[in-house]
Amino acid sequence: MGMLDGKVAIVTGAGHGIGRGHALELAKHGAKVVVNDLGVSVKGEGQGKDADLTVDIIKGRGGEAVANYENVADYEGAGRMVQQAVDAFGKLDVLVNNAGIVRDSAIWNMSEGDFDAVINVHVKGTWAPCHWAARHWRERSAAGETFTGRVINTTSGAGLVGNFGQTNYATAKAGIAGMTQTLSLELAKLGVTVNCVGPAAATRITGTMPGAPAVIEPDEVPEDEWNRMDPAVSSPLVAWLASDESQLVTGQIIRAVAENIILMKGWADGPTINNKGKRWDAAKLGQQLATDVFFTRAPGLRY
Repeated sequence: MGMLDGKVAIVTGAGHGIGRGHALELAKHGAKVVVNDLGVSVKGEGQGKDADLTVDIIKGRGGEAVANYENVADYEGAGRMVQQAVDAFGKLDVLVNNAGIVRDSAIWNMSEGDFDAVINVHVKGTWAPCHWAARHWRERSAAGETFTGRVINTTSGAGLVGNFGQTNYATAKAGIAGMTQTLSLELAKLGVTVNCVGPAAATRITGTMPGAPAVIEPDEVPEDEWNRMDPAVSSPLVAWLASDESQLVTGQIIRAVAENIILMKGWADGPTINNKGKRWDAAKLGQQLATDVFFTRAPGLRY
């Protein structure tokens, strides 16, 4: 018995790289997979049937999968994708939002079109599938069905700590982390958990960066070998989050970097100053912030 036997999953952006790694891992553990990919370049240009590549690998290994070529940022297209899972396999249990593009440049060189395109694919391309999946799960719940559901979103280090030249991509990935936390609250009563994974690997996206390692496809790395830049490094974590074992884990942001799995603490209250019911005076605020919040030495202070 596989830990995902009987589960039906959608993985977006699964024609290559990290998405392909997730789809292969879910299928390995028994899930039936809808492999979504629009077949575009890393910049979101063109269109093809890259999803077929992953489907063929899954079927060649004895698994079940179908290809989907919808644009995840298209509202109706995302609905058709969820409906395909229901039509092909009877239901949807797991939604892995992985699709993404990059169009990098410093803010003074970035065009409005490049900003909008990246935000659209990542943010709306996560929200739209989640919207249709949530409607599917609400209908099942209203019909009296008891089940578990999973949403696993994708963020990145750029979205959590920033990265030069990626105001569009970093903003999108930070937004996905916030969306994850909100969705975890909205879907909790349905028995659906929502978490976010931040992988690191040698993919087509990282391959656009200067000095990046050679691009790797997950099926190129034998299972008995270890490559810390394998796009499938985070896939075992995704498979576990997709399983019933993870029911008590929701609203979490988890990085998977090489051999490390890291729970991100996120925004939390830090050092605090209190003015005892009085309005702050901006002219006097700097010194107290420097000493009691930022722990730095303001000009003119003596120690």
